[in-house]
Amino acid sequence: MTTKQRPGVPPTPCAIGGMLELLTRPWTLHILWALSHEGPMRFGVLRRHVEGISSRVLTERLRTLEEKRFIFRHYEPTIPPAVTYGITDRMKDIEKVLAQLEGLARKWQGEGSTVGSGREDPAGRGASAEL
Repeated sequence: MTTKQRPGVPPTPCAIGGMLELLTRPWTLHILWALSHEGPMRFGVLRRHVEGISSRVLTERLRTLEEKRFIFRHYEPTIPPAVTYGITDRMKDIEKVLAQLEGLARKWQGEGSTVGSGREDPAGRGASAEL
């Protein structure tokens, strides 16, 4: 399979750059977190765990993650076919980093700061004025 580049994004020569490009795509970390935290699951169950993602985007991300060997795809030729997705040994290395991020998110949540709420200003001075 050939590697697909996002339009307008030049190839990155540094190792971390390529990994960051893959992992920072919308929904990618959420998918990986769900699979590492909940274990292998079928497409529909995974879609319910990643609230708000479309079937098309989930399919694209799963294909890319499978191509990069972060996840596996197990196909059973039943009627209807059963396809299960799960993490690979390669992903288990990143799973440690995700666990650290979860710990940090829980710590901040315990301090009354919610990640991603848009309530904290960029300088970190607490809640910003709401419009």
